[in-house]
This record gives sequence, structure tokens and C-alpha cells, in this order.
Amino acid sequence: MSDTRDTLFRYLTLLQLIPRYPKKMSTPILKEKLAERGFNIDTRSLQRDLSQKLSTQFPIGCDDSQKPYQWYFDRDFQCQLPALDVPSALTLVLAEEYLKGLLPPVVVGQLSPHFTDARRLLDEMNSNGLSQWARKVRAIPNGKALIPASLNEMTWQIVSQALLEQKPVDVVYLSRTSKTKKHFILHPQGLVSRHSVTYLLATVDDYDDIRQFAMHRIETAALSKATWRPLHGFDLDNYIAGGAFGYLQGQAPVTLVAHVAPQVAWLLSETPLSETQRLTPLSDSNWQQLEAEVPDDQQTLWWLMAMGANINVRAPAAWRETLKANAEQVLAHYQSTLVAQETY
Repeated sequence: MSDTRDTLFRYLTLLQLIPRYPKKMSTPILKEKLAERGFNIDTRSLQRDLSQKLSTQFPIGCDDSQKPYQWYFDRDFQCQLPALDVPSALTLVLAEEYLKGLLPPVVVGQLSPHFTDARRLLDEMNSNGLSQWARKVRAIPNGKALIPASLNEMTWQIVSQALLEQKPVDVVYLSRTSKTKKHFILHPQGLVSRHSVTYLLATVDDYDDIRQFAMHRIETAALSKATWRPLHGFDLDNYIAGGAFGYLQGQAPVTLVAHVAPQVAWLLSETPLSETQRLTPLSDSNWQQLEAEVPDDQQTLWWLMAMGANINVRAPAAWRETLKANAEQVLAHYQSTLVAQETY
């Protein structure tokens, strides 16, 4: 009885590991992932499970054009292990709304079977009103969100596989600075989605410095035959915290002091700028004084610029001068435009 139960659990685990097409997973990787979950079987037994046991009951395909063989589910196969429950379905519908404005369509598409299952489950619940959920929830981004950059599906599959399996990848990349196509051998170290662009973090050829590659500018990608070169000591969180994506101007945080309009004070009282934020009413005014320890980065400066006349920065002095100079440039631009229009 114990052997039968273990076999059943192994089959269920294996079904959860097999990806949907066009993503594929090789026999050795499946064997390794099964071992990580406590199922140690030899390669022949695994191949027998796949080709003789599971493939007769499930739409499992095999790419045998090269070795090791690659396994995958049919793209349209719908399967939930375990079955999707109502709270999860509600969460998935809301998550889909949010992710559509954040990630490229090809990336969100990887989850489309789950989103479809969630909507189907809710649509079947006409009696309790849950079928209306998808038409009554929306996720609105904070600020103006650009349409996510278009990303080739095969590029995403190859790069994500290379990152997962720790393999280098040959790419042809369109350089934004030189506007030319360049060939690189990249050693992926991480992926970061920022606003509407997804970046691959990788070392190039034999160099050890991390560079950022916009995924939508990778024109072709293929797994490389070169040897994988790991970057020892690299930590993705430390890399981001070091200002790689925030245009850090100084390592130490700064104390922001500013007078803010009532609507900004209300916003910050609900969604603080930092953990150390303090808002203090100003005498003889409906404005408030803001004090907060924030990173010394361009991101915070851009947020302050977006507040326009609703915020008056007092410190740091350098930030105050930057904002003042920016406002003067904007004013000069509109004044010159007005003069040009009057000339005509």
C-alpha cells in the first residue's frame, strides 16, 4: 500500500513539474527536481513514467529531436493540482488585471491557463454573484503607466531556461546608444521587471561586471555551447539596493524636509514616503511639514518634481536648487513657445 501511495504522489509531483508548451523541461532536470522533492528514481524509470504511464492519460508531448529529450504539456491543456478554490480564483482575476499593465504580454501569457481556469470557475457560480467579479475589479497603476515593451515569446523561453538551468546564451542585441546590432555571449544572473521594461542582468563574454539588457531589444537568442560562468557573491537584492535601478546619487540616505499641500499630506498619511515619515501641521496654514529619511536617488527627485506646486522642498539644499532650476527651465520653455506662437 505504501509503494502504491508513493507512486501516486510521484506521478502528481511529476505532473506539476512538466511545463506547458512552448516551454519544455529535459529528462535530467525533471529527475533532479523530483529528487529535490524526495523522489529518487533512475532515468529509465522516469522515462517509463512519462512515455508509458502518464502520456497515455495526459496530453504530454516529447521533443525527441535532440538528447536529452524535452517534455511538455499541450499549450491548451487545463489542469489544476490541487483544484482551484474560490479565494484563489478571485485573487488570480485581480492579479491578471495588475500584471497586464506591468509585464509584457508574452510573460503574462505564461499564466493565461490559470487565469482562464479562474474565470471559468467564477462564471459557473451564477447563483452567488461571483460570476460578476471579473467585470467589477480593476487594478490601476500609480502614475502614468506606459504600455509594456513587446517581447518575443521564444526569447523569453530561452532566456528564462538559461537562467533556471545556469547556462550561457548567445544573443543578437540592439544597442540603444549605438543603434547597432551586436552579438554577445551572456551569462544570466537575474531578471528584473521595472515599470514597463523587463531587464536581463548578465555578465558578457569573459567579463565580471553586471550589465543590464532590455529583453525587448534581444532580437535573437539561443542556448550557447560556451561554459557557464557564475558570478560568485552576486546578490540580486543587494544589487538593486545599491541603486542600480534607482539612479543613486549618494550611498547615505538624506532627510527630506518639505511643506506639502493638504491633498499631498492626506496621500502621505495613508501611503507614507518612508518608515521614518512625520507630518506636522504648520501654524496659520492648512499645509503640513513633511520630514522623512529617503534614499538619495533620482527616483525620489522625480516624484518631487511630479508634485509641482503642491510641495515646497526646504532640505536638502541641493535638492531644493535642482527643483528650482528645473521649474525655471520649464517656465522658460513655455514662455519661449508663447513668444514663437505670437510671432506667427
